[in-house]
Amino acid sequence: MTEFSYQLYSSRNFGPIDDTLAMLAQIGYSQVEGYGALFTNADDAAELAGKIAANGLSMPTAHFGLQMLEETPDDALAIAKALNLKAVYVPHLKVEERPTDAAGWQAMGARVQKALAPMADIGIDIGWHNHEFEIKDAGNGQTVLDALLEGGPDLKLELDLAWVFVGGADPVEYIKKYADKLSTVHIKDRAPDGENADEDGWADVGDGVMDWPAIKQALDGTSNKYFALEHDNPSDDKRFASRSFETVSKVWNS
Repeated sequence: MTEFSYQLYSSRNFGPIDDTLAMLAQIGYSQVEGYGALFTNADDAAELAGKIAANGLSMPTAHFGLQMLEETPDDALAIAKALNLKAVYVPHLKVEERPTDAAGWQAMGARVQKALAPMADIGIDIGWHNHEFEIKDAGNGQTVLDALLEGGPDLKLELDLAWVFVGGADPVEYIKKYADKLSTVHIKDRAPDGENADEDGWADVGDGVMDWPAIKQALDGTSNKYFALEHDNPSDDKRFASRSFETVSKVWNS
């Protein structure tokens, strides 16, 4: 059976992490995905790892900010070891930090790969997590994502399927395009236009516009290892976690 992970960022506005982990274990998740605010040093990471294990969960993947990787590489590596991570992704760049042409994005890919190299040296998958801006033209016929991965050829991809959709592309086609680069996919859904404004237009998995049976079929046979469910701004994280888990369990394990 496919195991499913939960991006803990989805519950950042709700109760303490202990309650979130207990909720996820009760629903049936076996994995969680971390993000930078949860672990600012190795001691924090070790404490979090204990809480995760106490709930019968694991954290194979996490997001690490580029600044931490570059400015405090020893701390970043210690955190990754404390959490026993299998994959680390750089998740985002602020608008003012983003290159403006293909050459700049190729250079950024090389920079990200270099920053993550200590992780790769100990066997951790390294990669990039996309939003919608990477789907745009970089100026030479390449997308931003193409240029970034060209500059960092060792980078794997955590493909956020809903952000691909928001960027104007077909998630199934992107799965096929990057079949050999995938390491994790973000399972996330988008509400129909004009709906769920109080949740920034996102939806529980299965309640939006994404074609999950087609996506699941496309993912079969790719290099992808992990499936992380996410909602960027749920009004009720337990509702999102439970309804979405029910959907993916039916689609993947039927």
